[in-house]
Amino acid sequence: MLTDLISVITQLFTAFFTTKAEGKGTGLGLSIGYQIVTQKYWGSWKCLSSLEGGAEFAIGIPM
Repeated sequence: MLTDLISVITQLFTAFFTTKAEGKGTGLGLSIGYQIVTQKYWGSWKCLSSLEGGAEFAIGIPM
């Protein structure tokens, strides 16, 4: 279970990665958002998740 969580988190911001069934979703949402925050605004975007379920995203944009 932990290895599954780590596997997903390491690929989370990769283009076309999805955990949905085939044919559902494109896997581009987090990838595009991550690129905008980190490359255009020099910010950071991290995923905080737990084995109990749920995920929290921390987005930081320098002022």
